[in-house]
Amino acid sequence: MFDLDLRLASDTIVLGDFPLSRCLLMNDAHYPWLILVPRRNNLTEVYQLSSEDQAQLLRESSWLSQALKRAFNADKMNVANLGNVVSQLHWHIVARHSTDAAWPGPIWGKNPVQHYSVQALKERLEQLHALLAQADSSLAFTPA
Repeated sequence: MFDLDLRLASDTIVLGDFPLSRCLLMNDAHYPWLILVPRRNNLTEVYQLSSEDQAQLLRESSWLSQALKRAFNADKMNVANLGNVVSQLHWHIVARHSTDAAWPGPIWGKNPVQHYSVQALKERLEQLHALLAQADSSLAFTPA
């Protein structure tokens, strides 16, 4: 049974699962910001994944980065694996724009979190579910 870190669970909305990773939407309307969490317990680092899981994580994050870049017309995709606050292995995938509030710096700690309004969350979820439905069969995305 896969256990999601409580902080990740409280800060995000579950979108669904790729073959390896749970896909989460960060509840911060400042940025199109998704998080991939490999569904393996007690891991903190990518090197702890098997070679096959490392390759799958790269496939999932690469596809998701490309899809978000197109969908949000991003200037740059930020992909990060920090783990300083939440140690559970997870990758942030953030579509960045030169006009966003944190540009060109990192997003962490720049602005207070701005949770989605009910309507904005509904619209973002519809947009992301449509996007994720386009994943090819090797990624076999299963919506929540």
